[in-house]
Amino acid sequence: MKPSSLIRCTLFVLATALFIQSTSAQTAPVRVAIVGLVHGHAQGLFGPLSKDKNVQLVGIAEPNTAVAAQYEKRFHLDHGLFYTDTETMLNAVHPQAVLVYTTILDHRKVIELAARHGINSMVEKPLATTLADALAIRKAAAEHHVQVLVNYETTWYASNQEAYEQVVAGKLGDVRKVVVHDGHNGPKEIGVGPEWLPWLTDPVLNGAGAMFDFGCYGADLMTQLMHGQAPLSVTAVAQTDKPDIYPKVDDDATIILHYPRAQAVLMPSWNWPFARKDMEVYGATGYAITVASEQLRVRYAGQREESVITAPPLAPERQNSLDYLAGVLRGEIKPDGDLSSLDTNMVVVQILDAARESAKTGRTVTLKPLPN
Repeated sequence: MKPSSLIRCTLFVLATALFIQSTSAQTAPVRVAIVGLVHGHAQGLFGPLSKDKNVQLVGIAEPNTAVAAQYEKRFHLDHGLFYTDTETMLNAVHPQAVLVYTTILDHRKVIELAARHGINSMVEKPLATTLADALAIRKAAAEHHVQVLVNYETTWYASNQEAYEQVVAGKLGDVRKVVVHDGHNGPKEIGVGPEWLPWLTDPVLNGAGAMFDFGCYGADLMTQLMHGQAPLSVTAVAQTDKPDIYPKVDDDATIILHYPRAQAVLMPSWNWPFARKDMEVYGATGYAITVASEQLRVRYAGQREESVITAPPLAPERQNSLDYLAGVLRGEIKPDGDLSSLDTNMVVVQILDAARESAKTGRTVTLKPLPN
């Protein structure tokens, strides 16, 4: 073989090897670890984790050994997955991302620790209990070049995505008013576990009661509809109708967001007779009202009656939090401005922080631009 032919052959082999290596890296499962099991939504992880080929569970950190033992037994987990210290686990298993199921107050601590290790984070909603913590989280993400994402159940509702698409397509005209209902008849009433209920009903560990637990959903959806724009002001009222059950926090709230040409009314509650998560979007020429996770009631300009439509299914990589996380870390999804992105959720915390202050003082709170 001539030298030139040998060189070409060698280069071809090297290029092929690099391509195979790159393709393998893109399709290899994303290594994830769970930090915290005291957030009851963690229970919903283990079925998907056992089946989803895009992710691989490599560790679980939970200092409460009794809670860890319950999970190990219930979901038939390998005892070797469990650690009582988060940093010890990170050093041992080297995940690419952590799924954070701690108290909301602990989000900042876990994200900052993971960021120092170059590890990405996905936390349960909301991002933080205070604006100061949210700013610290944003700083850690920027300094260490990691992703920080927020998981909401309603992000994976095709109906919410279709309502947003209809706004973007101009089918409803300029958005004028949005009303978001999120709630149920109370965490104790629905049987929230003993590892979850105490901190969920603590104003420091959770930020507030229903106002933060469910108000974050509407703030998230509205921020996306407003393309990341924060409201001019926030006005909120909150009350505790069941002080014997929730003596420290609100169990019902109403939050009004004022934009230059639009309003949003968020209605978080632990006081409703039945659970609901839905949104009404009213534009200048039409409206769209979500019905559960897949349908919408719509009416457009020129139509005499509304109709019910079924939303198109979400793209596979956007149907659940785990596939979405894998898509972001593989570079297939850019989370800029979407419902899980850090930028969107900085505004969400800004809204919640102002709502808490407004309810406490009885005054409308004017929002200032977030510091850089």
